[in-house]
Amino acid sequence: MTTTEESTATTVAYATEPTPRLDWAALAPDVFKAMVRLDAAAGRGLEPALRELVKIRASQINHCAFCLDMHSKDALAAGESVERIVQLSAWEESRHFYTERELAALELTDAVTVLTEGFVPDEVYERAARQFEEAELAQLIAAISVINAWNRFGVTCRRTPGHYQPGQFR
Repeated sequence: MTTTEESTATTVAYATEPTPRLDWAALAPDVFKAMVRLDAAAGRGLEPALRELVKIRASQINHCAFCLDMHSKDALAAGESVERIVQLSAWEESRHFYTERELAALELTDAVTVLTEGFVPDEVYERAARQFEEAELAQLIAAISVINAWNRFGVTCRRTPGHYQPGQFR
């Protein structure tokens, strides 16, 4: 190795990977299986890209690193662009990356995920209702609710991100 190579060859020491608190899926397998079935049912009738965008956005808000890892990888494997995934955290300032339908879904995701005001504002619901047929809107609300439940399991049990392979749980 030359002197130049020696000076640029450094090892990065990352923080220690945390140990999950609880393997709730193994300890409550009937609940886990029911959640998997509920997730599949909630996603029916919605385009896959929209479902993944909603899952990523809710997971950003809820700080669920495991779900961010999973759904970003699934979205990328399905052909979603890195740019659209990265811009989700600032979608209101990056509106031009998304369709009006996706924007309505993202706004509804934010409102359903953060209920600190105690309700989903009428104008948010109405914008979504203009973009989705009633049956689709019902499915979208279900998909948003289910990813929020998954996030709560992930964050509470400290599921560790980084090991998920696209499609692993399908």
